[in-house]
Amino acid sequence: MKKQGYKGLAAFALAATMLTGCKMGDLNYKLAEDPVEMHGDSVRVSIQVTVPEKGMPKKGVAVFTPMLGNKAFSPIEIKGEKATGNGKTIAFKPGDVIKFTDVIAYSSDLEAADLTVSGIYTKGKKEKEIPSEKIADGTIITPLLIQNDDKSLIGNDAFVRTTEEVYSESQINFSKAKSNISSKELKQADVKALTEWMTAAMVNPKVAPKSINLVSFASPEGEVGKNGTLADDRANSTKEAMTKILAKMKYEGADAMIKTMPKGEDWAGFKAAVNASDLDDKALIIRVLEMTKDPVKREEDIKKMSKTYQRLEKDILPSLRRTQINVVYDKIGWSDEELKGLSTSNPDTLTVEELLFTATLSDDLNEKLRLYNLVVSQYSADWRGPNNVGAIQYMQNDMASAKGNFEKANSLNENAVSLNNLGLVARQSGDRAKATELFNSALSAGSEVKYNLGLIDIQNGDYEQAIGNMGSENTFNKALAQVLAGDNESALSTLDASADNNTAIGYYLKAIIGARQNNLDLLTNNLTSAIAKDSSLKSKALKDREFIKFFENAAFQNLVK
Repeated sequence: MKKQGYKGLAAFALAATMLTGCKMGDLNYKLAEDPVEMHGDSVRVSIQVTVPEKGMPKKGVAVFTPMLGNKAFSPIEIKGEKATGNGKTIAFKPGDVIKFTDVIAYSSDLEAADLTVSGIYTKGKKEKEIPSEKIADGTIITPLLIQNDDKSLIGNDAFVRTTEEVYSESQINFSKAKSNISSKELKQADVKALTEWMTAAMVNPKVAPKSINLVSFASPEGEVGKNGTLADDRANSTKEAMTKILAKMKYEGADAMIKTMPKGEDWAGFKAAVNASDLDDKALIIRVLEMTKDPVKREEDIKKMSKTYQRLEKDILPSLRRTQINVVYDKIGWSDEELKGLSTSNPDTLTVEELLFTATLSDDLNEKLRLYNLVVSQYSADWRGPNNVGAIQYMQNDMASAKGNFEKANSLNENAVSLNNLGLVARQSGDRAKATELFNSALSAGSEVKYNLGLIDIQNGDYEQAIGNMGSENTFNKALAQVLAGDNESALSTLDASADNNTAIGYYLKAIIGARQNNLDLLTNNLTSAIAKDSSLKSKALKDREFIKFFENAAFQNLVK
């Protein structure tokens, strides 16, 4: 708001001229804001005074002090062109401008205070007091409506209900250069174990086999082409055997599940077996394997180590003549209801991911706290336990306990989630500088961190930056930032889409928008709803300088009387 020709400063000027016998005429001035406003914890006053046509007496000196309530701004000194002193020299010409800007810290006693000016005028040895005069109202404190909706963060679970697993405990072994399976081989313990596992899977709702992959190999000796065919034949003979085994079990869909995967010569298996052996020449064999790419040349070089090759034929190569039977299946985890039950009856059977996930299934903060405390007790090295306990304590307004747990989480593993949570504790404790540092260190945790920075922007008086940091969020605080930035229409839209659309504080902010738009209906309708939900807002509105233009309005008076 701007105001010109206010008679308070005119009276100040006239008082000065009356004391000296000079005629000075009215001062013309502008105020940047009336009422004055609080932003970023401070009240800034900007006054622009235009000297009248007859100017300032040549030897006169005026020192006047703006006051907001009982708090003084820096004194302003003006003097004529022949007066001594540090003030601005005022020439005898119209239109000279004095610009004054100063800032004082806001305190609650300034909300309903008046902005006044008083001073002393001297000329030579004559000194007279200039009476105090009101020049503006104080103070709009709408930034203090900010709500503590800082976004705390939970350490998320990595729970996957269904995982793909492989049962790979069985294999069929073959004689050298052979692909037929002996009856003795099918009676081996690992084949029996496979049959038992498949039988159990048929009645286990948590296990769902998807395919049986028969990965067959030949040992790396002899011709490469023949070994490729041999691996094919071994895969096919294993398929025939598996088909009979599954048919005897009456396993449905067995044919579609069995897949042959012949791999030819098993040089990778050969290298691994040599590495694990106690062969004297194993380093030399490994070097040959790594440096010789041609498999024929590779085999020839190894065969030249005659004594070593005998050991290879006896201890290494037989195990490579095989078909590995890999059953690929889905392991289906506990249902939501099962997880809830187990978390109470047998929580130590649950993994950390299952416990963390189970906590997301409840809206009850005490139940969440119970589950996160189980994580702390059973998985003490996992930072998510104490962090999530702290997040619940924060929601329960137990700030001291929350801070301790956030610090513990971050000491276990410094992470962006806990740094964000420590930032919100710092902000609500009044340490905005520390909060800003912590939030900037936690930006990788997500958009919630930038929203929290937006709250600090509001407190610092940087409303455009606050709007940018709050992104697409529709919250009361974003609407507040939009109001303070002068975008009332956007603020109304944000409020309408927010959770505070029908709350007392939401209605109150809409009433402020109505006052700023000089829309009496918008003001009174929303103020009525606000007071109906929170009667304390009646006394607040009665002195809120946002409504000063309506203090004498009958409709407004009817609401707050």
